[in-house]
Amino acid sequence: MTHTPTTPDDASPEGSAAASGSASAPAPAPVVTYALPPIPAAGSGATSLSPEAAAASANNGKMADGTPQRCGLIAIVGRPNVGKSTLLNALVGQKVSITSDKAQTTRHRITGMRTVDEAQFVFVDTPGFQMKYNAALNRNLNRTVHGVLGDVDLVLYVLEAGRFGLDDAKVLSLLPQDKPVVMIANKLDAVQRRADLAPWLKSMQERRSFSEFVPLSAKKDADVQRLFKILKPYLPEQGWFYDGDALTDRSEKFLASEIIREKLFRLTGDELPYTSTVIIDKWEDEGELRRISASIVVERDAHKGMIIGQGGERLKRIGSEARQELEHLMDGRVFLELWVKVRSGWADSEEHLRTYGYE
Repeated sequence: MTHTPTTPDDASPEGSAAASGSASAPAPAPVVTYALPPIPAAGSGATSLSPEAAAASANNGKMADGTPQRCGLIAIVGRPNVGKSTLLNALVGQKVSITSDKAQTTRHRITGMRTVDEAQFVFVDTPGFQMKYNAALNRNLNRTVHGVLGDVDLVLYVLEAGRFGLDDAKVLSLLPQDKPVVMIANKLDAVQRRADLAPWLKSMQERRSFSEFVPLSAKKDADVQRLFKILKPYLPEQGWFYDGDALTDRSEKFLASEIIREKLFRLTGDELPYTSTVIIDKWEDEGELRRISASIVVERDAHKGMIIGQGGERLKRIGSEARQELEHLMDGRVFLELWVKVRSGWADSEEHLRTYGYE
């Protein structure tokens, strides 16, 4: 079930008070470990937990057979649009980070985890480092990247296979020298001549002494499983940070707002500037039904018209596609109500960024 404003009063760019009035500042949702549906069984394209891993004791950091557990924080970094979020989702085995062709899709530090036998991989997806514009939003995104790099055990530096530009070089210059860095040459399936990669890989090795080179396609499960084996030795021997079946530490509310934002970006294409966000105004659980009211926040009235579309059709589609994905994710019915609100200059306001949940 999806509700989106459709009457002339509340669907027009001028809008009614409900569609464009003041947005109340919602209380921040508590961050909880939210386990998505169980990891599929072996053979379905994802790694399943072994009986030993499921029975492991987190208190003493050892498996049932005495094997030491491994656990570590792994940052995924790179310029915008190199496939970081796609890689994270593939590694976790479920969608925990949104994707689109629009730069700056990922704006928050997204943590996803995957437990494979005795090893728990805790991945941190970061925003693509921003080299353009000096708005408060971009400064916030870059602080997030810097903060993550200081805390992790291992860094995955993601590039498009065969490509290295100024933006890639900027990110490379920011990588810590005291941590192992694995270079991921992603989108290997898009490379027509694999032989051309050899000189490129050699040139990358000359730029930095990477711990590993891993050419792969994040869309191929065999490549993802191979990456787990490569990364495992870099994890410290210590107890797991999360339950063995946990896949993300983000709340349902956060995941809902991100899914709505993903549909917004995908359905508006390049028409809508990146300075738009989604906030959850109301969330009510009624048994298996979730009633969600959310606001899409933009900076100008013209942007509002782009989202609503003629007769409200585009906003209806955004709501419909978001609702369907939320119902699949949460395994229950969802009533989704969407509004579009104008907040001039929000992306350059530290106060608004804090209100809207940016770290």
